[in-house]
Amino acid sequence: MAVVLVVEDDAAVREGLELALRRQRHTVHTAASGEHGVALLREHPAEIVVLDLMLPGMDGFETCRRMRTLGEVPIIMLTARSDDFDVVAGLEAGADDYVVKPVEPRVLDARIRAVLRRAAVDRDARPGSTERHGDLEIDRAGMLVHKNGDPVALTPTELKLLLELSRSPGQVHSRRQLLTAVWGHDYLGDSRLVDACVQRLRAKIEEVPAQPGHVQTVRGFGYRFGRS
Repeated sequence: MAVVLVVEDDAAVREGLELALRRQRHTVHTAASGEHGVALLREHPAEIVVLDLMLPGMDGFETCRRMRTLGEVPIIMLTARSDDFDVVAGLEAGADDYVVKPVEPRVLDARIRAVLRRAAVDRDARPGSTERHGDLEIDRAGMLVHKNGDPVALTPTELKLLLELSRSPGQVHSRRQLLTAVWGHDYLGDSRLVDACVQRLRAKIEEVPAQPGHVQTVRGFGYRFGRS
């Protein structure tokens, strides 16, 4: 089971999530504000964060951005609405997934497990194998990515997306295919997850993100990884 940090200002919701996740055998730490959540993550590293967006003081968007400076811990955001602005802004801030409140405990547990699976080692990798794609080096066994010799820090979801696309350069992947491969077969989300993750990935691996050479858009279809 995982060490989960829940950041939620509503005491009833926070306590309910804590109880439900403990019943699923997770270790749970809680915080009532973004400031406390960031401090707690710094002192007691978690394996995954469940973060409410509508927090008093420092909101969930800024909290997510600050947590990203501490490491690549996966983040699932909680939003009271599924409005495009809230969802996209949260994903662009660095969240790996989102759920709309009220959320059933079993659904949240399933999302947590799916996100954590994306952090697992790629079982198809050959030990010590390193792929070169122009200025990128991808070590599937070591789960490492370098650009021009420098390490690139990717979240588990960004890394999983890159591994999936680069597995077959030139092949077009639809958003639905990527949702299935990266976010899990039982995922009921939408293409906003894919598009936001692609945007974040491009910002880290492309020389000019607006003119991507690695993760290319195929209009009307999806994405492909460019041939070197």
